[in-house]
Amino acid sequence: MTLQGLMLCDDLIFFSRVAGTARTIEATVRMEKTSADLLTTARQHPPSGIILDLQNPGLDLPQLLQDLSATCPTMPCVVAYGSHVEAETLRAARTAGCDHVMPRSQFVERLESDLGKWLGLKEKTSRDSNQK
Repeated sequence: MTLQGLMLCDDLIFFSRVAGTARTIEATVRMEKTSADLLTTARQHPPSGIILDLQNPGLDLPQLLQDLSATCPTMPCVVAYGSHVEAETLRAARTAGCDHVMPRSQFVERLESDLGKWLGLKEKTSRDSNQK
C-alpha cells in the first residue's frame, strides 16, 4: 500500500475534499478518527505527511507528536488546522512542533497548491515532463 498521508479527522465530508485533491496529484490520504488509530496506521504504513484537525475530540497533540516521532522511521510533515477563533489552540500547535499551523479557511485555500508539498511529493518540473 502506497500511503503518502494520514488525516486525523472525524468529518467525512471534509475528508472527501482532501482525498479528492490528493487523487488529482496521484497521492493517497487515509482518514483516521482517533489518535490511536492514526498511530496504528502510521506503524503499518509510515506516511510522509500528516494532517490534523485540532478540534478532533480527545486530541493530546504533544503526546501524539511524541508518539509519531517514536513510531515513524522519519518524522512526517505535520500540518494542523483549526478554528480561527481558537488562537490559543493554533499557538499551542506551533509550540508543540507542527510544521504548518493554520486556520481551517487558510488550509482550504492552500489545499490545492500545497498538498503535494505537505505530503512530501516531488514536484514534477517541465524538464521531468520533457524527458518522458
